[in-house]
Amino acid sequence: MKALVEIFYKDSVFDPQGNTICQSLQRLGFRRVKDVRIGKVVQLELDTEGQSPSDAKKDVENMCEKLLANPVIESYTLQLEGK
Repeated sequence: MKALVEIFYKDSVFDPQGNTICQSLQRLGFRRVKDVRIGKVVQLELDTEGQSPSDAKKDVENMCEKLLANPVIESYTLQLEGK
């Protein structure tokens, strides 16, 4: 089973890299760009034999909360694919 995790700064957290890219795009003439948020994507290959999809999801949520994302400043979404 694969898990796809997308991690972004929370809306209340300033994203300096996103801000720089937004300003650069606007200077290049892309005036319709109002905001850019930069994030990361983590793709995990899981061995879920003998495990229910809900248990696999809980495992990935624990991974996110303990290592992959900083819950103070980042939020994440995840989706599981296959079985």
